[in-house]
Amino acid sequence: MSDATDSAQVDLTAIGRWLDEHAPELPSGEFAHVQPVGGGTQNIMLRFTRGGRAYVLRRGPAHLRAKTNEVIAREARLLGALGDTDVPAPRVVAACEDTNVIGAVFYLMDPVNGFNPQTELPDVYANDVDMRHQMGLSAVEAIARLGSLDYAKLGLADYGHPDGFLARQVPRWLRELETYSALPGYAGPQIPELDRVGDWLERNRPADVTPGIMHGDCHLANIMFDYQKPQVAALVDWEMSTIGDPLLDLGWQLATRPEPGTTAAAIVGTVGEIGGLPTPDEMVAHYAEFSDRDLSAITWYTVLACFKLGIVLKGTHARAAAGKAPKQIGDFLHAITLELFAKADKLLE
Repeated sequence: MSDATDSAQVDLTAIGRWLDEHAPELPSGEFAHVQPVGGGTQNIMLRFTRGGRAYVLRRGPAHLRAKTNEVIAREARLLGALGDTDVPAPRVVAACEDTNVIGAVFYLMDPVNGFNPQTELPDVYANDVDMRHQMGLSAVEAIARLGSLDYAKLGLADYGHPDGFLARQVPRWLRELETYSALPGYAGPQIPELDRVGDWLERNRPADVTPGIMHGDCHLANIMFDYQKPQVAALVDWEMSTIGDPLLDLGWQLATRPEPGTTAAAIVGTVGEIGGLPTPDEMVAHYAEFSDRDLSAITWYTVLACFKLGIVLKGTHARAAAGKAPKQIGDFLHAITLELFAKADKLLE
């Protein structure tokens, strides 16, 4: 679900002037090899070289939303803080919050040498079930390491609002769901399990939370993997990152684990079709190898992930009903929402 991206949407000349002034240590010269970077993001991403050095630029979509610039600036700040940690993430080279330069906040990062399973699956993975199994475990390890970081020491004490994080989740996302009703042509949620799941989450919410950095949307389509060995090259698309409860990241991976034959499996292409990823129990056990967090309530976090992601996807379905997004995509995401809530409902048992 990407906006069309090409160099015409980014003023490279202006970026060159800005780099020469604010990052003179970087090589100057002509821009070359300019090409869009695909994937699941709605933001504009371009890969190019300048002075023989390769970069990836990230900015908001051509039609900016209300908080897009703020989100991109936050991403750049977080990635900068993660640069010297053992969490695999893109390395930020330069960031610009002055919207007068190209009309939007942007940042430049080093290209990631890896593949996104949403768009490709190398033969070494496709032909070896153990590679896919280890691939899934590596994704779990990455979020466990992220959640174990001391965010205050990284200068991120004000990056989120961890107090009351879990208590806010159900009311916040139900309010979000209500806002969709303002869109013309939208017939309402049509989620049979909505009330039951929401009530269960409120009644069974964990009492104790140890705050940490959350990616917030860490399904496989937002992860890049090494081409040759089954390990994460980088967690990408940090738009929903915050300081909250990192166990929701594990719940998110469990909720979005692609199961062959389901609608959601199509999001990650071939790996969603052929499977071979670790089981939920294996994922939880592997997380415990890199974290001392209490995992006894992981079912609750998985249900919350289904609830939250289902409502997020429902937004595109509502916009499609109003003619603001393609109908085919809206129907596809609505089907995934129904699968997520059905999974959540089954987990209650």
